[in-house]
Parts: sequence; C-alpha cells; structure tokens
Amino acid sequence: MKKTIIYTRVSTQKESQSTSLKRQKEELLSYALENELKVIKTVEEKESGFNESRPGIIEVLDLIKKRKVEILLVQDSSRLGRGNAKMAIIHQVEKMGAEIHTLADKGAIALNDLEKMILEILSVVENYQQELRNQNISRAMKNKIAEGKFNPSDNLKNIDQGGRDRKEIPLKEIIRLRKLDLTFKDIAATLRGLGYDVSKSTVHRRYQEYQKNNEIVL
Repeated sequence: MKKTIIYTRVSTQKESQSTSLKRQKEELLSYALENELKVIKTVEEKESGFNESRPGIIEVLDLIKKRKVEILLVQDSSRLGRGNAKMAIIHQVEKMGAEIHTLADKGAIALNDLEKMILEILSVVENYQQELRNQNISRAMKNKIAEGKFNPSDNLKNIDQGGRDRKEIPLKEIIRLRKLDLTFKDIAATLRGLGYDVSKSTVHRRYQEYQKNNEIVL
C-alpha cells in the first residue's frame, strides 16, 4: 500500500466552507480505501489558492521531501492552488518523486498541453539556474585559491584504512556545498572543476562517513 497524504482546501474562513472540507475528506478517504492507499495524514486548509506559501501545503511538501509520502491525494487540481501557485506546487511534488492523484481524474492528475509545457519550462529554467550556481561557486573557489585565500588541502580528511589509498577530497567543502542544497552529482562536478578526480559515489560515501562519525541525522 502506497503511503498517501490527503490535502483538502477551501478559499475562505467562512463557517459554511467547513461543510466542503468535511465532504472532501470523506470522499478522499473513501477513494483511498477503495484503491488500497495507506493514508498517513490528512491536512485541511482555509487559504486562498493563489498563495503558494500556505502552512498546510508547506507541511505536505515537507513530508514528501522527507520521503514519508508517495502520493498526494486531492479532490481536483484546483485544491492544490490557482494559477502560478498550482503549477509551482505540481512542479515541486513531481521533482521530489511523488505522485499526485485526484478524485476528479480517478487516478494520476491529468494535465492539459499548456500545463505540461509550463512544467517543462520550469524544469529547464531550474536546471539552468543550478548549472549557473555551480559555475559561480567553482569560479569563486578558483579565485580564492589563486589569491591564496583558500587552500583545499587544509580541509582534507584522510583516514588510512589499508588497501588502496583514499582519494584526497576537501570534506569541508562537500559539507558546505550540501548545506547550499547542491546534489552529490553537482558537488562532484564542482570538485572536478577544481582538479579533483572524484565521482558522485565517492562524494556521497565520504558525506555518509561524516554523518556517521558525527552522529548527524538528516
């Protein structure tokens, strides 16, 4: 059974809208039961759909980001939001690997051609911005090295465990770049730009070792 979160929304604080919230919840719970979905939480919200920073939807996105939810279940796509807010939320959910199901579509959300095109554009722009950010970080680090303000060797953490030599990579830079939300792939690319012959898997492994040694839980 896929872990599912139910999200219901009305646009005003009027007492009369409470009936709509109750109806949405009942219908969605019934749908989840019929389709063998495991509902772990129900989030109700009385907020405008044009506001993409609603506390309820942020809670939903946070659970999806933490991999605690596989399916976001709503009555119809308008419950997610209106206009740009709706598209931004759909983009975030899909980017984090979750599915959106609606009662209206009786399954996965059905997008029209325009909505699909908007999502493609958002993805392209986001990837381009990430690439620019990586290049800026790499350029800044190279400038600091050239100016003598930064020495990567000062940040090396090498543990002699026998066998073949461990690659020398700047662990502190890996940690710093992770805090900037760079992926392990992006971090590896940045380090290679600085002359380190390192793969994504090596960066990931060193970061996991760091977490274990420092008892850090993401």
